[in-house]
Amino acid sequence: MTTTPEQIVAWDRSEGAARATAAFERAFGTAPDGVWSAPGRVNVIGEHTDYNGGTCLPMALPHRTYVAFRRRADDEVRLVSAQEGAPVTVSLGEVAPGTVEGWAAYVAGVAWALRESGRTVSGFDAAVDSCVPYGAGLSSSAALECAVAVALDETHGLALGSSDEGRAVLARACIRAENEIAGAPTGGMDQSASLRCQEGHALLLDTRDGSTHHIPLDLGSHGLALLVMDTRAEHQLVDGQYAARRTMCEAAAHELGVTTLREVTDLDDALARLAAMPDADVVTRRVRHVVTEIARVQEIADLLARDAVEEMGPVLSAAHASLRDDYEVSCPELDVAVDTAAAHGALGGRMVGGGFGGSAIALVRVDDVDRVAAAVDEAFASRGWHAPAFLVAQAAAPAGRD
Repeated sequence: MTTTPEQIVAWDRSEGAARATAAFERAFGTAPDGVWSAPGRVNVIGEHTDYNGGTCLPMALPHRTYVAFRRRADDEVRLVSAQEGAPVTVSLGEVAPGTVEGWAAYVAGVAWALRESGRTVSGFDAAVDSCVPYGAGLSSSAALECAVAVALDETHGLALGSSDEGRAVLARACIRAENEIAGAPTGGMDQSASLRCQEGHALLLDTRDGSTHHIPLDLGSHGLALLVMDTRAEHQLVDGQYAARRTMCEAAAHELGVTTLREVTDLDDALARLAAMPDADVVTRRVRHVVTEIARVQEIADLLARDAVEEMGPVLSAAHASLRDDYEVSCPELDVAVDTAAAHGALGGRMVGGGFGGSAIALVRVDDVDRVAAAVDEAFASRGWHAPAFLVAQAAAPAGRD
C-alpha cells in the first residue's frame, strides 16, 4: 500500500507563542512575561569541524522551540514541557556539573553559565513547546538553550541579544550548558546558528575565532530545494561515540604539534606523521575527514558566491562518503536515504548532524521533491524501518522574542 510521506510542519510563530503561553498558564496559573523562541538548524556543510577549529555553514530552520517565561525573585527554577513528562523544579544555586539530569539540564545550564560569566540571573518559571523534531540531528537541544538564553537576556536586562557580539556571548553560555551541565561534548555550531543566523542566509562560521559571514541562500530561484530527510533512527550524542571522536582528534592535533586540526595545511605530511600513533589507521581516517571537510566548506561557500548552486551536489555527496567511511558516523538508514535520493534524481546529498542516526539532506529540483521523498519512504518501508519524515529547509530567522 502506498502512503503519503510525512511532512514535518513548522508552526506559524504566533501559533507557537500561543501554545507556549497556554502551557504556562495551565502550569503556573498566571501569564508569562513573554514568549521567546529559537530555531533548529540544518548544516549545509561542515560536519565535526566545529570542535576542530574549522569552518561550517549552517542555516536556521523555521521550526522553532518556544519558551513562555517569567522571571522570579528567588533562585527556584520551575519547568514544564509539552514534549516531556512531569514538571521539574531545581534550585539555580545548586546547579553544577552532574547535578541536573534530562532536558532540564539544557535549561538550567544556560542560567548557570551566565552566572558563571559574572552576570546576575535569578530563578524563573518556563513552559516549553517545540516543533523542532527530537533526535533528528536538527539541534532541538540548541534551540531550547537559545530560546532560554534570549528570554534570560531580555528579562534580566543583560543587553546581549541586540548585537552579534552579545549573541556570541549568549552562544558561549549555551555551549557551556550543553558541555558541562547536560554532559554532551558538542562544538559550538548549533548554538551559533540558532542565535546568529540571518533569514535568507547561511552562516559561514569560523569556529577558531568566532567570526561569521552571512551568505545569501535562495535555492528556490534556481528551481532547487534542500530536502531534509529525518530517518527516525535514534540520534544520541551522549553515548560516548561523539566524545571518542573528539578526543581522538585532540590527541592527533597534540601529536602534530598544533592547537586544532584546522592548522593542518599539508594533509599527506600530517597523515604520515600520525602513522606511528596507536590505532593509526583509525586516527588517520578521522583526521582526513576533518581536513577535507573544512576544504569542502570553503568550496561550497565559493560556489554560492558564484551562484553556481547546482555544482553543490557532488560536494555534498563527497562529504557523505567521508562521514561514512573515514569518520564512521553514518548508519544504514542514513546511507539508504542518501543513496535512494541520488537514484531518484537528487543532485547530491549527505547525512547531517553528529551522526549515528538523525537526518540527511538532498539537493533536489523543486519538481522532484515529492518523487524523491516518496522513493525514500518506500525504501524504508521495504526494509521494515520506521517511516521517515521530510521538510524542505528554508533559511529562517534567529532566536528572539515572539
